[in-house]
Amino acid sequence: MSTRKDAAPDPTLGAAGRPTRLRREVGLFGAVMLGLGSIIGSGVFVSLAVAAEVTGPAVLLAIGIGGVVAGLNGFSSAQLAANHPVSGGTYEYGYRYLNSWFGFTAGWAFLVAKSASAATAALAFAGYAIGLLGLAGSDSLRTGLALGLVVLLTSLVLLGMRRSNMANTVIVSITLIALGVFVVAGLPSMFANGPASFTPFLRAESGSSLTALLYASALMFVAFTGYGRIATLGEEVVEPRVTIPRAVIAALLVTAVVYALVAAVAVGAGGELFVSSVNQDPLVVVARGFAFGPAAPIVALGALTATVGVLLNLVVGLSRVALAMGRRRDIPALFGRLDASGTSPTAAVIGVGAVIAVLVAVGDVRVTWSLSAFTVLIYYSITNLAATRLGADERLYPRWLAVAGLIACLGLAAFVEWRVLLVGCGVLALGLVWHAVALRLQRS
Repeated sequence: MSTRKDAAPDPTLGAAGRPTRLRREVGLFGAVMLGLGSIIGSGVFVSLAVAAEVTGPAVLLAIGIGGVVAGLNGFSSAQLAANHPVSGGTYEYGYRYLNSWFGFTAGWAFLVAKSASAATAALAFAGYAIGLLGLAGSDSLRTGLALGLVVLLTSLVLLGMRRSNMANTVIVSITLIALGVFVVAGLPSMFANGPASFTPFLRAESGSSLTALLYASALMFVAFTGYGRIATLGEEVVEPRVTIPRAVIAALLVTAVVYALVAAVAVGAGGELFVSSVNQDPLVVVARGFAFGPAAPIVALGALTATVGVLLNLVVGLSRVALAMGRRRDIPALFGRLDASGTSPTAAVIGVGAVIAVLVAVGDVRVTWSLSAFTVLIYYSITNLAATRLGADERLYPRWLAVAGLIACLGLAAFVEWRVLLVGCGVLALGLVWHAVALRLQRS
């Protein structure tokens, strides 16, 4: 039996029939749930309290500012991903629409920022788990639980996107139910306290209250940025030009409503108690004061599922950026290979899991979250800059939205705490030095 000589080769297969592209298995609902799973986690259970500590009840305003900036970036991410639907997100867009330096900086910034966020999520999970189980907490127990979770979820991602997506949908559903319980159970306490908990509205630990507000806005911006995970999965989304923009916008709208409701109840019902418990489990501490007794354990369960969801999606997103960087030899080519079934970049997943595990062992929640804020703002600055280069036939939204997003990202980055800003610039500089060396090695 002869084969047709004129049959077109499968573009997803490389030499010896080995897959080079991931399968498109994620629809609109799955993409929205992946976005929510990436956003609603550390953002609502950790950064709300951190931002409230910086600026007081004005955290509600910081949510609005962070959400607007995230929305501008969301439009840029959506139209870039719709036109260039491959794994890697802004790393790939930087290469395609700008140059290798911008592309590498985006990829490096993403790996730094989200590895730190992933470690924060793992540590937050451990903290909430210790509290829920009533265990005697210790640094070693917290680190051990966090490391165990990293190993478990890394193993799950190795099984492929379909299983990861199913697990994510269950996780997000439990989290949203728990936050709904928190809001409903906390409303009576918020109304009973009246306006006292919101006065004075704009506060600052030191320095200008406006500076504090913008710093808090940068922190809250990070709490919205999980929608970028939808773009980094562009190679696996069905009908990306239609699905990705809709999924990004839907995920951001749902998140903004959830954050505003939770923050209003947390500040109104908890007041200073909410701020002072930033290093513990802040929403659970507030929920313990509600008349509805089961609220606290339900919220604690939601915190566990939320942080698990964030870590799961971060491992997925980070591994896809590492996959793209490996394909271009910006990091060792080993990370640019897929398994035999074409469903998982095995080496990239294992490498990402190892980096997160190291950060779990040595990281600090406040420092890693602030570092994430700075490097993520740099990442999305490049996203917006790349979006300004889209042609008229590629653009889905007006060009001025990308310009506004670029200005907003760079502006907020300038208000990050100065020590974190210096560390962030140093880490980015180290990455650029490596890129210069890698370019020379490739040319030799």
